[in-house]
Amino acid sequence: MIGDFEQQRVALATGVELDVVDLGPRDAPALIFLHGFPESHRTWRHQLQHLSARYRCIAPDQRGYCGSSKPAEVSAYSVDKLTADIFALADALGVQQFTIVGHDWGGAIAWSVALHGQAGAPNPAFAGRVTRAIIANAPHPFLFQRLLFEDPVQRAASQYIRVFRDTANDDLIRDKGIAGILGKAFAGRAPSGGLQPVDELDRQLKNWEDRDACFGMLNWYRASPMHVPAMDEDPPRPPHLDAPIPPLHMPTLVIWAMDDQALPPCNLRGMAECIPDLQIEEVSGCGHFVPWEAPDTVNAAVDGFLARTA
Repeated sequence: MIGDFEQQRVALATGVELDVVDLGPRDAPALIFLHGFPESHRTWRHQLQHLSARYRCIAPDQRGYCGSSKPAEVSAYSVDKLTADIFALADALGVQQFTIVGHDWGGAIAWSVALHGQAGAPNPAFAGRVTRAIIANAPHPFLFQRLLFEDPVQRAASQYIRVFRDTANDDLIRDKGIAGILGKAFAGRAPSGGLQPVDELDRQLKNWEDRDACFGMLNWYRASPMHVPAMDEDPPRPPHLDAPIPPLHMPTLVIWAMDDQALPPCNLRGMAECIPDLQIEEVSGCGHFVPWEAPDTVNAAVDGFLARTA
């Protein structure tokens, strides 16, 4: 059992305030950890404990989650704003360069942070500030959109997103919170991943009591431009799906739990073509929440990657 981490309240230039864990030597290389849906900074509890003696480990509760700011409007959760939060967080903590680490939706933002933060990227406030990327079970945004059009397995696995986006379910959320919408979205099928330990589940359920947080979490899905066709839909193929994928020119570790029901291994196809320095660590017998389902495997992969790319 890993106890609570001390958090500090950090005001960002983007207009929100985040509750943030900031552990480890201030002069050590910085790692910024981004959690996904429907969790918190504690997604990374095993990694924070393992790495904070050697690295500065920064793990926010992102906007919309837990005690951090929860803007009401859906537009406040667009990818550009969520990406800008991370650079603003680095600024607020005096961090110039960092390694970005993300899982699930946090991984989606980590892809964006890496692409905008690599050397030569267009925005001079971001370019050159991200040196490495570590992504755990989070699809590459360009490849994922292709899969939603081309791969029936991924399209079927992603139908829950349509439920999350449907505002007709808002009364259900007000009444039963995230647990209610999860039950409807997965229709009696448990989301991929094991059960949290009791103490962690109690923390999570407490976080879910806040209805503003419930809508904040779901607004990440509602603000996303990702098109998830229905299973019986035959939408016209957007031209941008066939455009070249912007390359990511930094050392990148992708950790993939191979038994993820929501994000099957088809998401690994094509990554090597747009990431020249790519390392993939496949984790067999593990569901979606790999940072805490297989912490020793994740920690070993991260250790090796950070040492190789130091």
